[in-house]
Amino acid sequence: MADNSDYKSQLDLSRLPRHIAIIMDGNGRWAKQRGKPRVFGHHHGVTSVREVTEAAAEIGVKYLTLYAFSTENWNRPSTEVTALMTLLVQTIYSEVETLNKNDIRLQAIGDLDRLPKKTRQALEDGIEKTRNNGRMTLVLALNYSSKWEILHAVGKIAGKIRDGKLKPEQIDEKVFEKELCTNDIPDPELMIRTSGERRLSNFLLWQLAYAEFYFTETFWPDFRKNDFYKAVCDFQHRERRFGKTSEQIQ
Repeated sequence: MADNSDYKSQLDLSRLPRHIAIIMDGNGRWAKQRGKPRVFGHHHGVTSVREVTEAAAEIGVKYLTLYAFSTENWNRPSTEVTALMTLLVQTIYSEVETLNKNDIRLQAIGDLDRLPKKTRQALEDGIEKTRNNGRMTLVLALNYSSKWEILHAVGKIAGKIRDGKLKPEQIDEKVFEKELCTNDIPDPELMIRTSGERRLSNFLLWQLAYAEFYFTETFWPDFRKNDFYKAVCDFQHRERRFGKTSEQIQ
């Protein structure tokens, strides 16, 4: 049954999460239910990306990170991977004007050097053309793996120790976080995953340590602005204690 509640009107705009991360899941199953190939679901998922990005910017969210392609996704059929990369290029080029119109900056995290040349070029172009926008930052996690990111950070820290630029006893959370892909981005306070799955799938493992999780059965191609506002409403009804007691945070 459809939920017709107006969740946007229920939001407290003074208590919004500054950063929301989303695992966009269910494109393939959505397409399969309709007797279509998986790529059909990915194409329709672009509409959800547009809707949710606009919804986040409209209410004042400052950072929105979308898990667009994981390192594990290379294991999918080559036809699907090729179609995804082609769709990504087309979407970036077609959406740059809208991002600029809405004052949204594009960024990306992940092992970007491994992306196909055309995909990386489109990404770099989109980042450059939107770099002066300040209303919101849209972060695409592409060829991203949290385990890769953490190991990459450890490698950079080890290199600094080897070169005498850092002492082991100087390593703390701040030193470590400076070597992550998200070094200039605040940690997400809310993580949304669509399609009913309830796992992180190697996504922002360090950064989501104290995030609130919201899971919905809705497949990503059906996820719209009101679904996004519903997730934010749910977040605002939770008590965030960070290891303290309820009495301590009152």
